[in-house]
Amino acid sequence: MIYDVCVVGSGAGAGPVIYELSRAGLKVCVLEKGDIYNEKDFSKDELLVRRSIYTPNLKEQYHTIEEFIDGSWQKFPTYETGWSFWNGTLLGGSSNFMSGFFHRLKPNDFKLASTYGVAKDSNIVDWAISYEELEPYYTKVEELVGISGEVQEYAFLEPRSTKDFPYAPLAENKIVDLIDKSCKELGYKSIKTPRAIISKQKNHRNPCYYSNYCGSYPCSSGAKGSSRASLIKDALLTNNVTIIANANVIKLNTDKNKKIKSATYLTLEGNKKEVQAKLFVVAAQAVETSRLLLNSKDENFPNGVANNSGNVGKNFLSSSGGIVSATFDETNMNLKDLLEPGVFVNRSLMDWYFTKEFKAGTIDILFEHANPIRRASFLRWNKNDLVIGEELQNKIFETFTKTRTLNIEIFTDWTPNDDSFISVDEKYKDKYGIPVANIRIGTHPQDMKASKFLEEKAIKLFEKMGGKNIVSDISALPSSNLQAGGCRFGENPKTSVLNKYCQAHEVSNLFVTDGSFMPTGGSVPFTWTIYANSFRVADYIKDNWEKLIV
Repeated sequence: MIYDVCVVGSGAGAGPVIYELSRAGLKVCVLEKGDIYNEKDFSKDELLVRRSIYTPNLKEQYHTIEEFIDGSWQKFPTYETGWSFWNGTLLGGSSNFMSGFFHRLKPNDFKLASTYGVAKDSNIVDWAISYEELEPYYTKVEELVGISGEVQEYAFLEPRSTKDFPYAPLAENKIVDLIDKSCKELGYKSIKTPRAIISKQKNHRNPCYYSNYCGSYPCSSGAKGSSRASLIKDALLTNNVTIIANANVIKLNTDKNKKIKSATYLTLEGNKKEVQAKLFVVAAQAVETSRLLLNSKDENFPNGVANNSGNVGKNFLSSSGGIVSATFDETNMNLKDLLEPGVFVNRSLMDWYFTKEFKAGTIDILFEHANPIRRASFLRWNKNDLVIGEELQNKIFETFTKTRTLNIEIFTDWTPNDDSFISVDEKYKDKYGIPVANIRIGTHPQDMKASKFLEEKAIKLFEKMGGKNIVSDISALPSSNLQAGGCRFGENPKTSVLNKYCQAHEVSNLFVTDGSFMPTGGSVPFTWTIYANSFRVADYIKDNWEKLIV
């Protein structure tokens, strides 16, 4: 069978395409590397449902990381370090495990180069589209994926076509009163964090259960706006979607016209199979998308499909920043209120998204993830001394019954540069003999400058709140769950892989709709923007279908 569309991946970049094209009557085949799960499969057991259960074994399928150490680039396989860039190998991909912090990019994020200039040793460029072009699709995500929140005025509030979010804010812990009061005293503006978690029933999806297992866990209620729960389930009702699970796509094959004719995938047993289609959409998350294109070499594309220009893999993006933590107890607020489980904090600060001197970023505030076993395991040590017996028991009891840890997550732009890219190396192959992705993580001085600036603001806030044991971990290293870039979009085929509609310059029936298209990432998590852009591209494919398949 020749499908109309073959989609590689099923996360935030794939879901809107699957949803829209199947509803338009096109026959869509989805190649998902992982298995298919539903809400009933996602228990509240910390040992059973964490992200690592749904990712490949690093000894079998790994990446290599290049870091600049002692004056040279040094490469380390991730099975040696445990540093994993796999974020969810199952239907819906990493969207199953996100915390659901959803922020739009600001209008100036789309025109950084023309507005603020290009930083030295950076590859900052303007986007191929404007905020105004993407805004209707941000709004579409609010309704279809489901975003709860409350629009509040602040310095960098982006223009909206609707007055407010379609879902009311989630229930909050009373510590937000302390946050809001302290922010006001400092002259900060705290705002309610939009969350891709619905607060009321939506078709087959139940509202949030407030289970306390959200970030890094799949959702058992269907409230979290994963691609699987919010879009693919409904797409399957059209009977136009075929999902092939446990399909590890290793190569895109081209024909004499330099168009993709088929995708080759491996079964769990290692057997090769092919899927033919008229049009192909790749959304395997940024690292694996670049890897797939680079490994798809043939006579037409000796350097990898859509890569005769040499741009595939370049300008990989993540997010700089880090975490600032503090503990709170009955001296700060009523202990019963503090320990109330499940309800959210949902506070963000964006006062310094742009400053007069440079771009800083976003502060999101949240309680530490539930993970009681993991939390307890850290209590075994007091610096370098092992804690055992009654002392350990008392320490665990005090921690879980009398204190709570609040985290501030800092998000800053990852400045694109020549030393941040994805490549493949024939020397390093997975268990199937396929070259793995190499991730060079060259950073830019601006990233650390912005992160340290926001660290100071975060510490001041915790001090004002009366937090204890304030510690920070600020780094310019990438956050492995935030991946973008590698297939930058733009109008110039010499400097970009995709056109403004995320169609490959060199391959007319190939689109890339995960975060790979992004030339810059903004100082927020990427997911909302990836969803919105995927809906935009889906509309383009629908509107131009007959032309695209000629």
